[in-house]
Amino acid sequence: MIRRANRFHGHHSVSKVRGDVLHGRFLSLRFAPNKKHDYRLAVVVSKKVASKAVTRNRIRRRVFELVRSQGRVTNTPIDAIFYAKTADIASISAQDLADEVLSLTKKALSRLS
Repeated sequence: MIRRANRFHGHHSVSKVRGDVLHGRFLSLRFAPNKKHDYRLAVVVSKKVASKAVTRNRIRRRVFELVRSQGRVTNTPIDAIFYAKTADIASISAQDLADEVLSLTKKALSRLS
């Protein structure tokens, strides 16, 4: 899990992020620059994607951990929201998910700079 300071707070804070969108096979990434000195991150998994809370939470934990361990967005002023497209994220290999998260974050950071 990432630090509390790097998470979105409040019901409507995620919906206020307007910016570019990148699409991958399993995830979509909406990102925009922010006025803070560090990143904010959210992972959105709707009930249409995964009906069970256990599956939704597993997807969130996997994506949060990949972003934290890769450290690519650390100290970058960016708001990033990952949207899950399918429930398969909970069961795909860690390498496939890491490749997708890495490619989406790399593209987002290159567009911001």
